[in-house]
Amino acid sequence: METRIRSIFLSACAACMALILSTSLVIAQDNSSDDQSDNDSQQKSVIQPDLKRRDINQASIDSENFEIGLFAGIISIEDFSSSAILGARAAYHITEDFFVEASYAQADAGETSFEILSGGAPFLTDEEREYSYYNVSVGYNLNGEVFLSENWVFNSATYFTIGAGSTEFGGDENFTVSIGAGYRLLLTDYFAVHVGLKDNIFNSEIIGEEKTTHNIEYGIGATVFF
Repeated sequence: METRIRSIFLSACAACMALILSTSLVIAQDNSSDDQSDNDSQQKSVIQPDLKRRDINQASIDSENFEIGLFAGIISIEDFSSSAILGARAAYHITEDFFVEASYAQADAGETSFEILSGGAPFLTDEEREYSYYNVSVGYNLNGEVFLSENWVFNSATYFTIGAGSTEFGGDENFTVSIGAGYRLLLTDYFAVHVGLKDNIFNSEIIGEEKTTHNIEYGIGATVFF
């Protein structure tokens, strides 16, 4: 009998010990998880991204929008022989692509083929042969670059213009439409050379009935930006 009671008592003690041990393990695991979460939170709060500010120097970009210069060339005045022409231009670059331009030029018209062949009285006096015009145009640039070598690169532009103004010739002032195209090579950030072609169109009745004349001009020039 005593032996049976002892066995029951020992079994009950073993069961209690097993229950206590299992409960302790569960509590320990819970505490360990909580401690790990606390450590992770602390690490997240302590670790900061190592971001360093960089000092950025913005490249200096030339802001010269005004352009002035001179040009010279040959103009073929319709019904009259070709003559040398000299002029000046001034432009304002609204954007990189668009600009407005004002130009003025003078030339002395030659003789007509009839005057040369017949040797008769001239159509115009010396004063009336003075040819001059002024116009204001709107232009558009097609910008590009010219690579002469690895170390020699120049900015360039092919441009087109259309405008209107007035031409004084033969003792009359005539409303004139101007259409042109040109090529500009920027040798430095302020100095450029140009080659251009322009057609000055106006109505004239100097040698007979009124007609529309096309006066083609070819020229080269140089400009500075400021």
